[in-house]
Amino acid sequence: MSFIELKTNIERTPRVMQLEGMFDIAPATESVTKVTIEIPDLSERDWNVGLIVGPSGAGKTTVAKQLFGDEMNLYENFEWSKTKAVIDDFPKTMMIKEITELLSSVGFSSPPSWLRPFHTLSNGEQFRVTMARVMCESQDKIAVVDEFTSVIDRTVAKIGSHAIAKTIRRRNQKFIAVGCHYDVQEWLQPDWIYEPHTGSFRWESLRQRPPIKVDIFRAHYESWGTFSKHHYLTADLNKSAHVYVCTIEGQPAAMIAILPLVHGTVLNAKRISRIVVLPDFQGIGLANYFQNALCGALKAQGFDTYVTTSHPAYIRTLNTSPIWSMSRKPSRVPTHGTKNKGLASSGARVTVGFKFAGEADDTLLEILAPRVQK
Repeated sequence: MSFIELKTNIERTPRVMQLEGMFDIAPATESVTKVTIEIPDLSERDWNVGLIVGPSGAGKTTVAKQLFGDEMNLYENFEWSKTKAVIDDFPKTMMIKEITELLSSVGFSSPPSWLRPFHTLSNGEQFRVTMARVMCESQDKIAVVDEFTSVIDRTVAKIGSHAIAKTIRRRNQKFIAVGCHYDVQEWLQPDWIYEPHTGSFRWESLRQRPPIKVDIFRAHYESWGTFSKHHYLTADLNKSAHVYVCTIEGQPAAMIAILPLVHGTVLNAKRISRIVVLPDFQGIGLANYFQNALCGALKAQGFDTYVTTSHPAYIRTLNTSPIWSMSRKPSRVPTHGTKNKGLASSGARVTVGFKFAGEADDTLLEILAPRVQK
């Protein structure tokens, strides 16, 4: 156990003296705050994620600064370009593959948004990008983030916390969140929790994150407008596509468009034309769950389902999934990109084809019917 005593001088102005008289407060020339710290030696056990939590004024920031001063709020010194894409704000030593993999892992996997300046992103997107940069610039340090999730929507905070914790553990880094919101605890799954206002410290065991209730339904073609700007392909969606939307707590979260697969050697087949998860809901495996549920229902109807993609994170997910098999090896297809000053051409992208190899599942059969929900 240790104690911190913080002293700050107070200038005795006429207003200060007037209030002292009005409320019979003893005159003082300094403000004194005493905080008790009861945290064991953290080096005695392996851990990745810590949480210092409590109400405002409980001494959370004071404790964090005293214990981890050098690592505190590294992000406050970050410079974000007003004119360059966020991918150019990461260390020059990082390859583009490393950057995009890190961004995707924290739930920011929208290529169009990767190419935008930081200040044009939403609060939720800025939060995820900042956390990704904290990770890459604190490789061998303890990253301590004060006011964790304090400026973002609470649903986004929970989902983002889950994605960040997964990434921290996979990279075997150390991360401490400091904040007043208890609602992220189940999603962050900290290895230890400290509450300065009670002096309580406890080691935690990893548990499954809370379940997420989702609803899936057939939607109108116009629903594409909500999701189109977050998809990396510039081509319009085929108007004959069947559109399906997934919602979380009534909010649109993801969309999948299905088209018939016209191929001379493949019969009774469909293809996923578009799959989009909105930025606020990325990082919890929603796309995987959504597509597998739909493909299982299509298989129950007698259809095989295929998908071709060039998204690196999506390729990795399907390639490691036991219920998807590669149907077409990686190949390059032309794009609208051009060569630039001798650098590698962006005029071609690598695409890979996969086939759903999971079991038939009739759980969602009713939404495949022609009925459309407005």
